[in-house]
Amino acid sequence: MITSNASPRNLLPPVLLLLVTAAMGLAHALVPHPSLLPAPYRATGLVPLAIGIAVAVAARAQFARAATEINTFAEPTRLVTGGLFRWSRNPMYLGMALAAVGVAMLSGSAASFLLAAAFVVVVDRWYIAFEERRLRARFGAAYETYARSTRRWI
Repeated sequence: MITSNASPRNLLPPVLLLLVTAAMGLAHALVPHPSLLPAPYRATGLVPLAIGIAVAVAARAQFARAATEINTFAEPTRLVTGGLFRWSRNPMYLGMALAAVGVAMLSGSAASFLLAAAFVVVVDRWYIAFEERRLRARFGAAYETYARSTRRWI
């Protein structure tokens, strides 16, 4: 008998973003209307997409420089509070959210915007809430001080 450790809880945020992006493409192809953003303005979605990717990659690089754990479900090893984390407790998630909004803008379809919003809600209520509980347990007062002085998103 083969068993698996896979569970929905182990769905990493970048994988969820890819799934949501694929769903946006499918929704746009199958149900392109109603369109919330007229065709000439859809290309503006490249801006939040590019900024989002840049922010997420830069925050990821900051974790690498700090030699800390990036996996959402692994035990946190260091509390990173400088750089991008000085302005947002979750710049990687912020970057992914911006990227999702950018893809929704490129599509223009209402379904894509709904999927981008769903992504943000899942990230906020599931991933971030989970990580914050672990950070509080691991770093205690240091995390509480950081959380009071730095916004969750921006």
